[in-house]
Amino acid sequence: MGDILEQAAPPHSLFDTILVLDFGSQTSHLILRRLRSFNVYAEMLPCNTKLADLPFKPVGIIFSGGPASVYDEGSPHVDPAVFDLGVPILGICYGCQEIAWISNPENVKRGDVREYGLGTLNIQKVGGANHIDLLLSDLGGDTTEVINSHFDKLVKLPEGFVTIGTTRNSPYAAIAHQTKKIFGLQFHPEISHSVRGTDILKNYAVKICGARPDWKMAEFKETEIARIRKLVGDRAQVIGAVSGGVDSTVAARLMTEAIGDRFHAILVDNGVMRLNECTEVKATLKEHLGINLTVVDGADLFLGRLKGVTEPERKRKVCFNVFVIMLRPLTNLRRSLEAKTFIDLFEKEAIRIEEEAKHTENAGPVKWFLQGTLYTDVIESLSFRGPSHTIKSHHNVGGLPKRMTEGQGLQLLEPLREMFKDEVRAIGQSLGIHRDLVMRHPFPGPGLAIRVLGEVTPERVEICRKADHIFISMIKEAGVYDSMSQAYAAVDSTKSVGVQGDARVYGYIVILRAVCSDDFMSAEPYEFDWKLLREISRRIVNEVDGVSRVTYDTTSKPPGTIEME
Repeated sequence: MGDILEQAAPPHSLFDTILVLDFGSQTSHLILRRLRSFNVYAEMLPCNTKLADLPFKPVGIIFSGGPASVYDEGSPHVDPAVFDLGVPILGICYGCQEIAWISNPENVKRGDVREYGLGTLNIQKVGGANHIDLLLSDLGGDTTEVINSHFDKLVKLPEGFVTIGTTRNSPYAAIAHQTKKIFGLQFHPEISHSVRGTDILKNYAVKICGARPDWKMAEFKETEIARIRKLVGDRAQVIGAVSGGVDSTVAARLMTEAIGDRFHAILVDNGVMRLNECTEVKATLKEHLGINLTVVDGADLFLGRLKGVTEPERKRKVCFNVFVIMLRPLTNLRRSLEAKTFIDLFEKEAIRIEEEAKHTENAGPVKWFLQGTLYTDVIESLSFRGPSHTIKSHHNVGGLPKRMTEGQGLQLLEPLREMFKDEVRAIGQSLGIHRDLVMRHPFPGPGLAIRVLGEVTPERVEICRKADHIFISMIKEAGVYDSMSQAYAAVDSTKSVGVQGDARVYGYIVILRAVCSDDFMSAEPYEFDWKLLREISRRIVNEVDGVSRVTYDTTSKPPGTIEME
């Protein structure tokens, strides 16, 4: 298997790659998004990654911002050997201070005043034929508006560097080494309010690093199909759970394109899906997209597993573990099929696939498990030293337990792992998936289980299901569905007093959530027309039994997350 894995190279082995070392900034992911927006591939690793552990040689390295102060004990620092790699380096905010601090700790101090928000960068051209002026070239003038977010500052120019930009409070807002391609910026070019920030990053990636802008979804699709075929081989089969969401649908269609009916998609009716979800998903995947799909009914048993579980992280683990254990028959941990559990439903289905394969000329054993992991899932599920702490675990991140991959166990296949949501949608459209499905709002793997706050009961799931259906139907009818990135209804764990028909009622609180986001790493609440929001609330209270009140969540991400749990 190792030889096959080496042949099926990951994207950083096929495309010129910029490496972002993350020091914990909430906007680190935006650096990647800006780079990929002009078709340069980029990946992110923890700031303390050792040079010897790098899985590839990047064409350039960017140090992100971060919340720490470089001079404090315990602050994160890069492996000094990174500077010996011989590739261009760009430090942003904390990353700029890191470059200066490594040169001389006296170069960085706490500033006299904070520098937050929009400011003017004054560009200073040095002249000459070398690299120094390239970073801030072709920005349409000698000044540009940038976003600052720092208290610490460079108080001395590091040895060997020159100033290429200043702001009102930072005499060394942009610096460049005279002989080496090392640059520092005290501001954040990755934030959209830095007017020419994307151009600055493009100057760095293309002009300075020489990265080829060849990260394009049409080409990636063909490369990934070829990679899947190499990984899976001519006979092995792949099994994977689908939900009808964008990620799992695109992953399933990609697998079908690569290996045909040797991919087996399994949709488990787990009792926490949206209204008519199973029927609609079956029609879409099986009838319209030609995906080899099996539907397994496990609603009662799944809800039984969730009974009494109230802690959000445990809910996610329960949902994930159910799928994990259901795959046991494909490992060396086969169990008796007599136990009356939801797990066994999946076990029987998996065994059926293997039994049928014995009578099929071109199909062999099930060797792979497909997951629709995205890069945003990976970032949010990692806890770096220095970067943001783990926000929440994702049901499709972290791979399979060791016991399931030992010996002849399953291999994990994640064709979308390096993708952001908009890139997945572009791949989906190139695969012929209808735009309405590709642009569908995300739906979490654990389903309504994490939109029913607290304990998951059949009553509360039904309330959530009906309220969500009304909400989504009305925003579609109003023509605003595509203006949002994600919208849903959740049910709070508490009840509230209300008055209906001159009588006191004590019902659940429905929480509406709608956000706008480019990449789902950050998000802002959608600004509703008040009349529409009020009509949605009226209908939910009147048409859904057990509801006494409807609220609208206006929390941004951060500090909140898009899903409630």
